[in-house]
Amino acid sequence: MKKITPNKYPINDLVKKRWSPRAFSEKQIEEEKLASLFEAARWAPSAFNEQPWRFIIGQKGSETYDKILQSLVEWNQQWAGKSPVLVLNIASKNFSHNSKTNATAQYDLGQAVAFMIIEAVNQGLVSHEMSGFDAEEAARLLQIPEDFQAVSVTAFGYYGDASLLPEDMLQSEMEDRKRKNLNEIVFTGRFGEASDY
Repeated sequence: MKKITPNKYPINDLVKKRWSPRAFSEKQIEEEKLASLFEAARWAPSAFNEQPWRFIIGQKGSETYDKILQSLVEWNQQWAGKSPVLVLNIASKNFSHNSKTNATAQYDLGQAVAFMIIEAVNQGLVSHEMSGFDAEEAARLLQIPEDFQAVSVTAFGYYGDASLLPEDMLQSEMEDRKRKNLNEIVFTGRFGEASDY
């Protein structure tokens, strides 16, 4: 299944095709494709070129995968456990050049993850980003140092059979994509003053 964005203005095809399914095939992702995801993340922008992102990759069948899956909330475990790859996304809390708090570390990590997700589309893959996980449990299970913060988990893989999803998830899978109108999120003059878009 494909869900193309109902966009008002022209946008890049990769952005148009990106969506967050829950139906994953258990087919393994080729190593070269996986490497391309992380290569894309490597080139994301960051404050002072700090590159505060770190990733722990778990491939299905590995102990690492099981630990990442265990950190997810039960509802996410139901569907994410079908995906062949789970990636724990981590941000360094402090700058390396002066050890001061990096206030944009999670923002920069988000950009790197977005680059990965767009590259996934380019590679014929799908992805689903999750905040529904226990960051402390992930840190314990995967021995993440205290100066790093587990922020989210991303499932990557090939699209699977949506009919195998539980009913509530299947309904969400089939719904049309929706977004706020641009004039609700883009302002001019002052906050809340709608733009002409």
